Amino acid sequence: MNLNNQPTINELAELFAGRKDTLDDHIVWINEAGEVRVDPLTHCAEETEFEKQHPQMRARLKMYRRGQGYVGKKAAADKAFMAKVLQTLTLTWEKAKAEPEVIKVNSYC
Repeated sequence: MNLNNQPTINELAELFAGRKDTLDDHIVWINEAGEVRVDPLTHCAEETEFEKQHPQMRARLKMYRRGQGYVGKKAAADKAFMAKVLQTLTLTWEKAKAEPEVIKVNSYC
């Protein structure tokens, strides 16, 4: 899903539905082209280490801990949650295009 192409809640929901909440922690991040990714973290990995491994990262949301319901099919079905995440990603992307540092988002807009 690319934030430059007016993404929809359904597109975001597809990204979230493709992950298993019970298996891993996850990070939602935006690369330099505006692509949104939802990637698992290896066990015991830290967010800063994940950033180092992804130099194309422009922004990221706080880590979603496994078992909390932030990713997976149930999270994807929560349209209000998906709308908040999409709005946060869209506004963050606008800021990230002008910032040299990775933007870290700890709360939703």
